[in-house]
Amino acid sequence: MTFGVLALVVAAGLGGPLLAAGRSGFVPVVVGELAAGVVIGNTGFGWLDPATPGLAFFAAVGFAMLMFGAGMHVPIRQPGISRGVRRGLVAAVVVALAAILLPALEEQKLLTDRHALVVMAQVGIADVAAIVALPLVIQPSKALHAALGGLAVIGGVVLLFLAARAIRHLDVVRRLRHASHARAWALDLRIALLILFTLSWLAVRSGTSVLIAGFSVGLLVALTGGPKRLSTQVTGIAAGFFVPLFFVVLGAQLDLRAVVEKPSILELTVLLLLATVVVHELGAAITRQPLAAGLAATAQLGVPAAVATLGLDHHTLTSPQAAAIVIAALGTIAICPFGIARLRLRSPAPAQGDGAAGDPDREHGQAGDDGAGR
Repeated sequence: MTFGVLALVVAAGLGGPLLAAGRSGFVPVVVGELAAGVVIGNTGFGWLDPATPGLAFFAAVGFAMLMFGAGMHVPIRQPGISRGVRRGLVAAVVVALAAILLPALEEQKLLTDRHALVVMAQVGIADVAAIVALPLVIQPSKALHAALGGLAVIGGVVLLFLAARAIRHLDVVRRLRHASHARAWALDLRIALLILFTLSWLAVRSGTSVLIAGFSVGLLVALTGGPKRLSTQVTGIAAGFFVPLFFVVLGAQLDLRAVVEKPSILELTVLLLLATVVVHELGAAITRQPLAAGLAATAQLGVPAAVATLGLDHHTLTSPQAAAIVIAALGTIAICPFGIARLRLRSPAPAQGDGAAGDPDREHGQAGDDGAGR
């Protein structure tokens, strides 16, 4: 592991923002990061060896930070989200998959639309369910061990949540946070990272995945309504380095040639994409949502990337199979804008004066307004 390797990875990661800025519409930066990893990795020129000592650990940190951000951006405190929970729960049970919907809805100013709220509830519930289940289904023979490890991590998060509720209004805590804000100590970020890395260590030691630790800590921040500056700081350290590194390394591991050269892998890719669309539309139909809501909820990438990563790490997936999963997930991102556009047509125009002007940037609130575009 050298500075040259890090420079190559950071340079490749710039492909994400360049692609997102160069296209109209909703293109997650992760698409460019994965593509850059493919170009410099096993499928492309071979400049980056994913097995480089130290690089795998940095990628694991990036994976934990990705899940931290995913949990932090679950819209638990979104106004009106509770109205969509019942139908969202039913749809989530049918779907049992995750999505990257919030940024697209926010871009189209649909965060208060009743159909969008149901879809957001569905996506949030499905995110939680899928992430809890993943370590169990990746290695069925070790499911009990992984379940116990997951329970240990979740128990730690519950204790931390209760402790945070108990001390957050103490004078000493208020003074320390005020001093941190005034003197740029980034105390909230330091504590969040301490908790994240401690629970990640516990997850690894107890036989489960850092996926559970990262997502649980993110949910803890979302539940407690962490300060908006924490979201900005996490976005800086995660989206600026660790998460792009994770996706570049993941792209470098994939064998995309096999998707074209092996008919069975190509068939798997197409079937995964079709199955994703069908199951989301089925969830929308059962809960009497418009079909556009099913298309909007189809977009997913975080959980498929997690499946590919865990599968490769535990040798339960081959590189071509992981590539099929990731390519199918990228296909869902291309489908999502059609559903968003249809929801936009169904949504009534906002009244004059509504919008950002009526929602001042508060210091405390849902830690999920920044960096949700992954």
